[in-house]
Amino acid sequence: METVVHPRIRPGVLEERRYQASIADAATGANTLAVLPTGLGKTTIALRVIAEYLRRFPTRSVLFLAPTRPLVVQHAESVRGSILGPAPVVLTGAVGPGERAELLHPPQVIVATPQVIGNDLATDRFPLDTISLIVFDEAHRARGDYPYVAIARANAAGPQARVLAMTASPGSRLDTIREVWRNLGIAHFEYRTVADADVRPYVHDVPFESEVVKVPAEVQGLGVLFRAAAARQEKILADLHFLRENTASKRDLLELGTDLHRQIAQARARGESPPARLWQGVTSHAVAMKALHAVELAETQGVESVRQYLERQGEGRGSPALRSFLGDPDVLQARHILETLHLEHPKLAAAVRLVRTELAKSPESRVIVFTQYRQTAERLVEELTHAGDPGLRAARFVGQASTDNDAGMSQKDQVRLLDRFRAGDINCLVATSVAEEGLDIPSTDLVVFYEPVPDLIRTIQRRGRTGRARAGRVVVLVAEGTRDVGLARSTGGKERRMHEMLGHLEDESRAGAVPAPPARAVQKNLEEFRAP
Repeated sequence: METVVHPRIRPGVLEERRYQASIADAATGANTLAVLPTGLGKTTIALRVIAEYLRRFPTRSVLFLAPTRPLVVQHAESVRGSILGPAPVVLTGAVGPGERAELLHPPQVIVATPQVIGNDLATDRFPLDTISLIVFDEAHRARGDYPYVAIARANAAGPQARVLAMTASPGSRLDTIREVWRNLGIAHFEYRTVADADVRPYVHDVPFESEVVKVPAEVQGLGVLFRAAAARQEKILADLHFLRENTASKRDLLELGTDLHRQIAQARARGESPPARLWQGVTSHAVAMKALHAVELAETQGVESVRQYLERQGEGRGSPALRSFLGDPDVLQARHILETLHLEHPKLAAAVRLVRTELAKSPESRVIVFTQYRQTAERLVEELTHAGDPGLRAARFVGQASTDNDAGMSQKDQVRLLDRFRAGDINCLVATSVAEEGLDIPSTDLVVFYEPVPDLIRTIQRRGRTGRARAGRVVVLVAEGTRDVGLARSTGGKERRMHEMLGHLEDESRAGAVPAPPARAVQKNLEEFRAP
C-alpha cells in the first residue's frame, strides 16, 4: 500500500519520518527556523509545508528561495516530482525581467534565486501579495545585505506570508544566529542533532579524518620570503600607528583594510581630501595582503599556483600597491627562484591516491574533491585524468562567473554535469564552493577537502555531501607547518560551540524568550490571511 503523506503530494514519493512530520506541522503554524544535519530531508519538510499551504490557500502561490542556480533547479525538480498541481516556475538570472513577469500566474510554486526576487521587488515586478508561504533555503545567509533580508522585510511590511527557514549550519556565533532569526521574523525554532531518538535511525556514520602532508623545503623557503615582504609592510603600518608592531594577525589586517577605506569615505563625504597617511596605509595594507595570499598559495596549493598568481599581478595596471609588491626585494627573489623551481605540492598526489583507492575498493562509488581555487580544480582534474585508471572519470564543477583566464560553467552545463555524476558517467567531481550548499548527491561515498576552510558553515556543508544514502568518509588534507594546521584544529571546537548555542536557543524557544521579530513582522492568523 502506497504511503499518502498529504493529499497534494504524490503517493509513495516521500518516506514517512516522524521528525519531518513534526517539524512540518510546527512550521505551518508559525514562522519557523529548522536546523538539522545535512541529508535528513530539509527539502522533504519544505515539500510537506508547501503542499499544506497550496491546500489552505488555493488561489495563492508559494515562493521557494535557494541561493544558487543549480540548487534552484534541483528544488524545482523535487517540487515537480512530488507536488500534485501545476509545474513549478523557475526564476533565475537566465530569465529576463519581462519574461519573468509573464510566467507568474497564481497559484503556483515559484522556485527562484533571491537576487532575482529582490531585484523584481525593488522595481515592483514581483507580486509578493500573492504569496502564502516563503521558504528560505540555506537560511544562514539572511544577514547583512544578502537579498534574503530585503525579501523578508518586504514580506513583514506587506503580506506577512508564512516563513519556513532551513539550514544545517546557522553559524558559530550567537549574535549571527540571532541576526538571522530577527531578519527573517522567526517565532519558532526546530532543532535536531544526530543524537536525537527520532533522527538516529536515518543517520549514517561519516568519519572525519585529517591527512598531514609534508611541505618541501623549497616551498617553505618561498613562504619565508613572502612573509618577510608582508612583515615589511606591517612595520610601516605600525609606524603609522595603524597596527601594533609584531602582533598583527590576518584578522587584524582584514579589519584594518575595512577601517582605512571607511576613513577615506568619511573624509570624502565631508568634502575633504583624505590625508596622505591614509593613502600610505592603504598601499601598505594591500601589499601585505598580496604577500600573505602568496604565502597561502605556495604552502597549501603549490608552486604553479603562486607562479601564476605572480604572473597575473605582473599583468596589472601598475597601482602603487602592485608596484610596491612586485618590487619588494623578497618578492623579487621569490620570482627568481620560481623561474627554475618545478615541484608538485604533495597534496596533489595525496588527493589522487585517495580517489583511486576509493574507486578501486568500490567501483560504484562517487567522490567529491573540494578546493578553494579553480586553478587547483583544473590541475586536479588533469592529474586524475592522466592517472592511468580507466575506471576514474573526473570532471571540474565551478560557478558561472568567468574571468580572463578561466571560463565559468553555464547553468545548463552545471545541471548536466550533476546529472552525469548521479548516473555514474562521472564518478569524481572536483568542485569549488558552488557545490557546497544543498546539492542532493545522495550516493557520494568520499569527500576530500584539498585544504581546510576557516568557515564552520562551509565545513559542515562540504561534509554534508556524503553520508546521505549510506556511510561515507571525509578526509581533510593538511599541509604540515602551515595555516592549514590551525584551521583544521579549530573546526571541531567551533562546531561544539555552535551546538551548545543552538541548545541554548532551543531552551529559550521553549520558554518563549526568543528574540522578538520586528513589530512589522507580526503574523496574521490563517483566517485573516485567507484569500477573499
